[in-house]
Amino acid sequence: MKNVILLTIDTLRKDALGCYGGGNPTPFIDSIQDKCVRFTRAYSCGPYTQAAFPGILTSSYYLEYGRQKVLSEKRVLISQALNTTGITTAGFHSNPYLSAYFGWNRGWDVFYDSMEDEVDDKVPYIKAGEINKKVAAWLSSHIGAGEYRAFFLWLHYMDIHEPYVPERKYIDMVDPSIRLDEEEMFRLFKDVVLKRDVSDKGTVELLRKLYGAHVREIDDAVREFFGILEQCNVLKDSAIVITSDHGDEFGEHGGVSHDGKMYSELVNVPLLIYEPSREKGKVSDLLVSTLDIPPTILYLFGLNPVDAFEGCSLLPLQGYPIKGSFGEAVDKHGSHEKGEEKEVHYYCEGDLKIIYCETDDSWELYDLNSDPQELNNIIQTSHGAEPMKQKLTPRVRRY
Repeated sequence: MKNVILLTIDTLRKDALGCYGGGNPTPFIDSIQDKCVRFTRAYSCGPYTQAAFPGILTSSYYLEYGRQKVLSEKRVLISQALNTTGITTAGFHSNPYLSAYFGWNRGWDVFYDSMEDEVDDKVPYIKAGEINKKVAAWLSSHIGAGEYRAFFLWLHYMDIHEPYVPERKYIDMVDPSIRLDEEEMFRLFKDVVLKRDVSDKGTVELLRKLYGAHVREIDDAVREFFGILEQCNVLKDSAIVITSDHGDEFGEHGGVSHDGKMYSELVNVPLLIYEPSREKGKVSDLLVSTLDIPPTILYLFGLNPVDAFEGCSLLPLQGYPIKGSFGEAVDKHGSHEKGEEKEVHYYCEGDLKIIYCETDDSWELYDLNSDPQELNNIIQTSHGAEPMKQKLTPRVRRY
């Protein structure tokens, strides 16, 4: 494959996509499934951006080198691994936690993180349409009139992320009976989401619908991006990995947004690999991790593995090892971590998932086959509890 693209969509729940059985269709993403490998059991390494992205871009865990706000020099970004081979690297995003300030700009020939651009409270990020324009301008310049160096492109969309203030046309696609203006939607964010108030189920459901409107908005942005690749005549030569860093909660386990919890609505994420030469779509039920994305990018370029990467290439599927999936984070509540907050971990193996929360020294175990919503904690009754504890315990407070 000449080029590889990583498209990450912040806060995208797996069940928000039509191709994963979501309640509302996502017409464009659903339409490309005949060219995709779709993973049904892909797990993020963490439930929020700071905990998730070390896995996605460095194939390492969040707490691997202690709790460092700035990216450790010991981590190897996929951009660094590729840049040394002569592949051009370009990244475009607007998430402050992934900015140059925190060290995420290493190894990129071009890196846009929006930190010098003005945004407002209702839309506190650069929207996907603007990201697409910047990518289009860069592609046009890079490709020029003739031959070009193979490239790795990463772009990250923030539009699904709170506050949920979608455009009217997308609200109408989800529920035209919603007649809130921007100020009213923003007030819901301040009064309900920021306060983690789930006392009114109707309001929580309303927030879910506004979230769903943003998902439709992003589906259009992905359509536009594929159109840009087609127009630049590079789509046919580009593999595209599409995933999310984490999901969002709407009352499933007593909260909203994405805090330090390890339930499926936050860590079981969509993961698709689009290959233009693929003749038939494939659905994989392998238990995989976003930790596997950097090794997969190397594989797609035909490059050898990097020793620092802890994941395995997802391709070829028949060569992927049967293994468990870990995740770790700080047990934060609200938008900021605090020094005194404790660790939270999970481990999946087969149909079982174990969660440990250091804050109250609690263990939970779920059978994801019979209890996919994780409502029945079987830690006291399952014969699998002790073996799962033994797998997870060495990772707690290891640094």
